[in-house]
Amino acid sequence: MSAPTAAMAMAAAAARLRAAGVPDPARDARILLAHAASVDAARVTLIAPEEIAPEIAERFEHLVALRAVRVPVSQLVGARAFYGRDFKISRDVLDPRPESETLIETALAEPFTRMLDLGTGSGCLLVTLLAERPDATGMAVDLSEAACLQASANAVLHGVQARAEILQSDWFEHVEGRFDLIVSNPPYLAAEEMLTVAPELALHEPRMALTDEFDGLSVYRIIAAQAQGYLTPKGRVMVEIGWQQGDAVRQIFENAGWGRVTLATDLDGRARVICADRPA
Repeated sequence: MSAPTAAMAMAAAAARLRAAGVPDPARDARILLAHAASVDAARVTLIAPEEIAPEIAERFEHLVALRAVRVPVSQLVGARAFYGRDFKISRDVLDPRPESETLIETALAEPFTRMLDLGTGSGCLLVTLLAERPDATGMAVDLSEAACLQASANAVLHGVQARAEILQSDWFEHVEGRFDLIVSNPPYLAAEEMLTVAPELALHEPRMALTDEFDGLSVYRIIAAQAQGYLTPKGRVMVEIGWQQGDAVRQIFENAGWGRVTLATDLDGRARVICADRPA
């Protein structure tokens, strides 16, 4: 009996992933087969009619088994695309999300030369902003040492390490200096929301990057209370928010005495970023 073709293996994997409740099983099967075969995902159709080699089949089976228990694809292939660049990913950092690109677009709409990224994780915000602004420098902090190492690796990968300083710090604890721009994608899920999130998040991503174990707003209170002391006179803060948190987070910044506080929305019109200027 001849070995199954790549197309047959993909179809069987997609059916298995569908049965496991994976949201987009055919796409994931294609990406995982490409990774197992060391080809670009766009070229999988070229090998589809061919018999799948035993060593590739074995690697593919292993990857599909892990995906079936909801390990994120990005962790299985070790990378995730964000704003046109691939970032190295591990289970120590939050997977970069497309909604975070709204923060990037908003930050790039105005000039900055010195930036700070609070809770950097993979470093996707810091690295992307420095890569897009070759004259800028930046600092990033994270409480997780593993996250700092991952962010540093991504800074090297994208050639911005000479302009980036990455420190282990509990928010502003070890931060010094002033910045034109402070950005953050903080843990904004309330503790009770963690009971209903997808298994990929609940089981395989760092909990401390997802929830403050409280109401999902505590880090915004920290940033609103302290960030003015780290900004230049015309500096600004931009924080990613959950799509239903716009009014609550805006109120936190207004109550803390910030100047103009505005909302930026994603392509679906959902509030995604709070922008706050230092008071005049």
